[in-house]
Amino acid sequence: MSEEIVRVFERLPALFDASEPLKRRSARARFVLLLEAGAEKRRLRLEPGALSLETADGPMDGWDLALRAEPQAWLDHWATVPRPDAADLFGMARHGRLKIEGDFLPLMQHLQLVKDILALPRPTPGKAARLDTGPAGKSGPTEPSFDPIIGRYLRLQIGGEPHRLYVEEAGKGIPLLCLHTAGADGRQYRGLMLDPKVTDRFRVIAFDMPWHGKSSPPEGYQDREYKLSTADYVGQILAVCDALELDRPVVLGCSIGGRIVLQLAADHPDRFRGLIGAQGAAWQAPWYDTDWLHRPDVHGGEVCAALISGNTAPGGPPAELHETLWHYMQGGPGIFKGDLWFYRVDGDLRETIKRIDTARCPLTLMAGEYDFSCRPEDMQATADAIPGCEAIKMEGLGHFPMSENYEQFATYLHPVLERIAAG
Repeated sequence: MSEEIVRVFERLPALFDASEPLKRRSARARFVLLLEAGAEKRRLRLEPGALSLETADGPMDGWDLALRAEPQAWLDHWATVPRPDAADLFGMARHGRLKIEGDFLPLMQHLQLVKDILALPRPTPGKAARLDTGPAGKSGPTEPSFDPIIGRYLRLQIGGEPHRLYVEEAGKGIPLLCLHTAGADGRQYRGLMLDPKVTDRFRVIAFDMPWHGKSSPPEGYQDREYKLSTADYVGQILAVCDALELDRPVVLGCSIGGRIVLQLAADHPDRFRGLIGAQGAAWQAPWYDTDWLHRPDVHGGEVCAALISGNTAPGGPPAELHETLWHYMQGGPGIFKGDLWFYRVDGDLRETIKRIDTARCPLTLMAGEYDFSCRPEDMQATADAIPGCEAIKMEGLGHFPMSENYEQFATYLHPVLERIAAG
């Protein structure tokens, strides 16, 4: 096995040299990675437009950052469809299969580049099709056309402060309010808004939270630090429901949105027809330092996207994956970090869920098998603590199921919505 690992390591410079995009993206890179596979060690030197492999045996053979794993972990990482505990460097570390040591700064400055270089030996699977459920079908439009989505600005008061929120909606019927993930915006739900199996029965609504997407921060934002609290988040949701006069809507939230539905279930069950928490659990232990998300020596948008890229599942439509990452590259400075203050500090709901009565409002939790932030076992533990809560593990999906691979997500979502509509 060691010989096989060495052969793969030795292929990396040639694979890199054959990739013009990687050479272009490395234009300002200059650092050395130590790759360790059991007893085998090699140094990977990255310089502007060039990658070389060197020995790591001498006392002067230094390095900036070390990635240490057993040979089998590297082989699993390079599988055509890697296992959930081997698909991403940070995921491997979270699962105890990789140890990262040294200076994290060059890694975080070039995180997606490093991930992509180390994934080069992975065979390319068959290309997945992108779902287009619009009127033109999967082949795309032959003539200019509009998607059946309406976008407007909603002026309202939230917590006694005036706001101007961007809201999109599609369809008619039962209101379905969609909550986006930390650091992103309502564009994550456009696949859902283009799905006639949903919009024929549901009025799908997604709003960009204040400070996110096309919703500007409130006046005077420049003099405050953005931190999302549990009370603020609940206040936003209820204010939007009131402003739009939504009669017992269904709420579908993901990530921070998947967690806040637990608070809604505990405190406001009679206001909702059903609650769905994707990638939602009462608590998860933090797996990275949020300071990396907002500091002057690291590009905030790129590091946010690179961090969350490992929480997507392999094999999905590349266009949908990269669109998901693009949303994160566009976030405002410090906004992803501020959202995670709710997720990691203020939003510990382990005591809150003891008040949930699913007889008053049905609750469904869902988790993608490739999500190592809110792992399926985290979701299951929360569901087990709530009598009557439905738990669904989603195969082939990660932390952003509605945007990274909507077609796969729909196979799990449709039955849940059908039960709520029939209820």
